[in-house]
Amino acid sequence: MNPHITVLTLGVADLERSVAFYRDGLGFKTQGIIGAEFENGAVAFFNLQSGVKLALWPRQSIAADTGLTEQSPSPTEFTLGHNVDSPAEVDAVMSQAAKAGAVIVKAAQPTFYGGYAGYFQDPDGHLWEVVFNPALASLG
Repeated sequence: MNPHITVLTLGVADLERSVAFYRDGLGFKTQGIIGAEFENGAVAFFNLQSGVKLALWPRQSIAADTGLTEQSPSPTEFTLGHNVDSPAEVDAVMSQAAKAGAVIVKAAQPTFYGGYAGYFQDPDGHLWEVVFNPALASLG
């Protein structure tokens, strides 16, 4: 398997609310909700970088498509990392997220590895880490 990711899909409870958070609150670009004419087809895509897309899809639609039972989500299953170029930029993104309605889980602060980071949750509890890591380029 060629290790690359093309789409990250987040299961959401309220698609319109989540689209508004990412589009209007965080400024992510999207064509909006598409596929609503199909049962369990409503989804929204956001362009990230290098061809990677973020998709928002209702949890009930994911359950229907996979055949799995919808379960209570846990915010500690994974985090989405947004790396920036400075501690000031961490603060700016955290402020923007808070204004958009995010829950600030951990205020931005110095990290044990010499960086600076904070965490917020989107309206569905997905956990984002906003981080300045001065050693990121040398990892992996």
